[in-house]
Amino acid sequence: MRRGARYGGAVTTAQDVTRPPAHRDRGKVGIWSGQFDFSPAGVVREAIMELDELGYPALWTGEVKGREVLVTASLALAATTRITIATGIAQILARNPLTMTAAQLALTEAFPGRFLLGLGVSHAELMHIRGAAYTRPLSQMAAYLDEMDRMAAEQYRAVPPADAPPRVLAALGPKMLGLARDRADGAHTYFVPPEHTASAREILGPAKLLVPEQAFVLHTNPDEARELARRHTGSYLRLPNYTGNLRRFGFTDDDFADGGSDRLVDTIVPWGDADVLLGRVKEHLDAGADQVAVQVLDFDRRGLPRRQWRELAPALLAQ
Repeated sequence: MRRGARYGGAVTTAQDVTRPPAHRDRGKVGIWSGQFDFSPAGVVREAIMELDELGYPALWTGEVKGREVLVTASLALAATTRITIATGIAQILARNPLTMTAAQLALTEAFPGRFLLGLGVSHAELMHIRGAAYTRPLSQMAAYLDEMDRMAAEQYRAVPPADAPPRVLAALGPKMLGLARDRADGAHTYFVPPEHTASAREILGPAKLLVPEQAFVLHTNPDEARELARRHTGSYLRLPNYTGNLRRFGFTDDDFADGGSDRLVDTIVPWGDADVLLGRVKEHLDAGADQVAVQVLDFDRRGLPRRQWRELAPALLAQ
């Protein structure tokens, strides 16, 4: 099915629409955070306003069992004036295609050029919470995109955005990256080494958007930094999508034990000062990333790393 949408009352297709470039004004370094669920909405708005004022060009955030991610995006967009808000990711099994399409088009019309929809199938281990059937993720995503395109072309009746909005897919393996190349504007990758970024760029080709997430601990004591990093890696190493992907890059069962070997932890969550982070960001950019979404971890599991965002801003925004 050809991707299409109804703009200005006429049904148009991807071949007919002048699409806004997915790379537009998004910058080389953004912020990724999953911590907003643990703060009241007022604090969330204040923190996102500060990111905007600091000059960060993009904020990525996802969903598991907290706030609905499109609600969070609405709060963030309404509180700010410049920053792009991206979902990393909105789970397709959490809402039907018309609901997803309507939210994407409504937010794009209300905040032109500032909303980027990242879509993903998520994980079987998480979908039982929603009573959703995680079966064949590639087929599920392809069918969902078909329905989104049909809903945009045939069913959406509100005021449309001026331009067709971009979308990216959460993708790790070659087949999902291929779908992101063929049916979306690019890919958002998570929990990946720079070698994966190089591989993803090769599959996507030169024109598609590629934004890997990069976790980081702004702390120079190796024992304390790795302890915090392992809280992070340990939670993701329970999910076979991530371990299966890491096996493609030379990691083994020994690396996955006890929250991750030092080799794995230091690869997925570098730690140290700003120069360490800049070095890793450069590795991803050199490997073909358009932007790196930096997830700063904090020893306060439920806190927002606002001090670190402020401290890192001069270095990161000079990229």
